[in-house]
Amino acid sequence: MTREIVSTIVSTLFVGLTFCEANAFTPPLHFKADTVGFANMTVFEYENGVAHVRRGESAKQKRYTRRCFVLCRTTMQFKKFARFDPHAPPLDDQNLANRIRQVTRRAAWHDTLPEDQRVVFPGYANFREMSTKRGYIVQRNIGYGWPTYWRIGNGRSLLIQGPGYQEKTHGELNAALKRGDLFVAFLTTLPHFRINHAVLAYAKKPGTSPDVDRYFVYDPNHPDGPRELTWSQRERSFAYQKDWDFVGGNVRVYQLYGKWLQ
Repeated sequence: MTREIVSTIVSTLFVGLTFCEANAFTPPLHFKADTVGFANMTVFEYENGVAHVRRGESAKQKRYTRRCFVLCRTTMQFKKFARFDPHAPPLDDQNLANRIRQVTRRAAWHDTLPEDQRVVFPGYANFREMSTKRGYIVQRNIGYGWPTYWRIGNGRSLLIQGPGYQEKTHGELNAALKRGDLFVAFLTTLPHFRINHAVLAYAKKPGTSPDVDRYFVYDPNHPDGPRELTWSQRERSFAYQKDWDFVGGNVRVYQLYGKWLQ
């Protein structure tokens, strides 16, 4: 009996230590600290979700556009592979650019790095502060937007459209969040063009009903605060909240950057 008790205690301690270690490697995402401080600006102007060609001064402005996939991926990479040291002096532009590329060249689906193996960014408390103060350097070194249009994984949005695939995606979303991971979601209504956009789901909202799951998401078009993605079990469908750039309603969701070629 004594031997069994000792064995149980040792096993419990081992599980507890393993759990703590996993949590240390996958800290929760905090919107005001871990997301990008500038917006992905839309190519068109929108009014109640309806697109219009930009005119006048708005058309002449230099804008950072077509980067929703890039910004979601970059947020995921910085959360998993970077750390910040606000007590050290900041880097010059060239060295900062080199370190940003060290992070963004690592595949987003790779395991989260331990703190002592992450790329260090001195001079800032978090990614939000750095991307706000050094936004131009960040923008120039996290990748182009146009290659995301030709990703192999995008073909799913045309080939796989049934509710069964959406139920599977819902399960994968819950599984990713449960293990402390992040989930980049491609939202689309193809062949209609109401929305073709990427967001990053990072937490499940508490107090949801048995039929509806609600999720906090980082939307690169809206750096001011989190948006909401929902799943209806009754309708077997996702929906995204209404805003100035989307009329709201049902969308199909496809996971991005969860594995190679996805």
